[in-house]
Amino acid sequence: MSNTHAQGTVAITIMQKLTEGFSPTHLEVINESNRHHVPPNSETHFKVVLVSEQFDGLRLLARHRLVNTHLAHELANGVHALSIHTFTQSEWDANVQVPNTPNCRG
Repeated sequence: MSNTHAQGTVAITIMQKLTEGFSPTHLEVINESNRHHVPPNSETHFKVVLVSEQFDGLRLLARHRLVNTHLAHELANGVHALSIHTFTQSEWDANVQVPNTPNCRG
């Protein structure tokens, strides 16, 4: 159901908040900070893949706003970038491809 590709405290907090807020059937929290020009072991750039029935009937912007609301504290306190990929269960079951994150250009 859930997976963190990096077990830092921020990643774990993000995973806990999204699990509590969305009861996801699939959740990935991926720390992509190592792909950017930040110190080693940073937790500043994340990719979230979230599958929840709570997204039924919601457009993409509304889904992202919900995620941002749940993670407002983290976004205001050190998380610099959050790549959000939200799906309903039926969308996920249709074998949706989550895009790869491009390399940092900075």
